[in-house]
Amino acid sequence: QVRLVESGGGLVQAGGSLRLSCATSGRTFSSYAMGWFRQAPGKERSIVAAITWRSGATYYADSVKGRFTISRDTAENTVSLQMSSLQPEDTAVYYCAATGADWTFVTRDVSYGYWGQGTQVTVSS
Repeated sequence: QVRLVESGGGLVQAGGSLRLSCATSGRTFSSYAMGWFRQAPGKERSIVAAITWRSGATYYADSVKGRFTISRDTAENTVSLQMSSLQPEDTAVYYCAATGADWTFVTRDVSYGYWGQGTQVTVSS
């Protein structure tokens, strides 16, 4: 059974930091890309960042460039999202996901076949 389990969400003040982790199990994702998405109330789910498991190539949404860092630990089969300089507009449920699709499609949530349950991040002003 494939499982993606997020952890690390919570409440933080504006300007603060949080680190999200995604533990993977049930299959090998070495040929996959891993993504972090977020969905705020009343808004569509959108890509935050993505990373290829094999090479570590990364993608960041413009809104988080310079503030968020995605990384993977191939030994522990985990993917992390370090979030700094958090702002109220970063408040959302954050999801970890895995895709076997070409890197060209990594920003599209429909490309992802495996999803975690989500973790809430709330940034207070």
